[in-house]
Amino acid sequence: MDDITLHGADGLSPALRLAWHRTMDMSPVYANPFLAPEFAAGVARHRGGARVAVLHENGEPVGFLPFERNSFGVGRAIALGLSDCQALVHRPGVIWDTGELLRSCGLSVFEFDHLVEEQQPFAGSVTGTFASPVLDLKVGEESYPEWLRGAYPGLAKTTLKKERRLGRDHGEVRFVYDERDPKALRTLMRWKSAQYRRTGRMDRFAKPWIVDLVDDLFQVREEHFTGVLSVVYAGDRPVAAHFGPTSRTVFAAWFTAYDPELSYYSPGLMMHLRMAEAAGRDGVRVMDMGRGEKEYKDWLKTRELRVGEGFATRPHPVAAAHRMWRRPVRGLRNTVLAHPALRERADRLLKTVGNLRTSTGPGSGSTAGHEH
Repeated sequence: MDDITLHGADGLSPALRLAWHRTMDMSPVYANPFLAPEFAAGVARHRGGARVAVLHENGEPVGFLPFERNSFGVGRAIALGLSDCQALVHRPGVIWDTGELLRSCGLSVFEFDHLVEEQQPFAGSVTGTFASPVLDLKVGEESYPEWLRGAYPGLAKTTLKKERRLGRDHGEVRFVYDERDPKALRTLMRWKSAQYRRTGRMDRFAKPWIVDLVDDLFQVREEHFTGVLSVVYAGDRPVAAHFGPTSRTVFAAWFTAYDPELSYYSPGLMMHLRMAEAAGRDGVRVMDMGRGEKEYKDWLKTRELRVGEGFATRPHPVAAAHRMWRRPVRGLRNTVLAHPALRERADRLLKTVGNLRTSTGPGSGSTAGHEH
């Protein structure tokens, strides 16, 4: 590596964007749409401090690290907490010195929570690794029911029965893989926001920049990043919806929600199965369901990737203070998540708090869905 240059994430030249795309294409590890320049640029348009470090060898750009930096020199992976895949996207064989990288970026700390396993120079900074379930997709010429019976025989009978009943009760069931109606996106956000409140989680869509980012990404239609909104309808009524990015080969499951008045029909599972079949038919090879334990992920996954969380640091007082503050918080959270009994108690507590909030505040009786 000869040198490192810094750029605004929304100000890369066409040549650098092309080099980034070509670097993504060199390894399936970097095919995830969250690693595309379009995602970094979208975040930069709605959040200050978004940068890209470009690594050069012999004058050629060979690596790209999107990150956010605050005024104290603390860096985070781009859209930390929203992005389900993070990495320094680089050509095969490229190695970097982490301390030198941080100095060049003006960082004392670089924090990540979904780092791809391949990132060896960051290995010493990883404090924990976690399963990220994925579903390998196959191209099929058969109908959706035939695909479902072949791919998930244990789920097919009940799922198809519930689809038929949904159609009888509420109108013909239809699925739109790439819905372009922005009203359907607003419905998804409204459902998801209510679900966050009901379950006591932070309402992501109460943050204007996240709403604006999703609206922005919905309009992106590029080869390495397309914002895809999928909707299950019963007649003209939306039943379930999902929004997430896709590249040529990877579909990233991101925000899913459904109408809780129709929860009897298992619309969340119905949505994921419909998306998997349609994405495979569209040429996508992998659905990445993201880090985190959920029952439906165990039902659907064909294998697991590993992602890491941690802090890359260089000697600096800010780095020491950041470690002292963040590591215990993360350790407590991961302890809860790793033990089913603790996780169930925490979920019950959060739902109780959420019910108290919604019963006394605006939005009670609203709709809900799966958590990102």
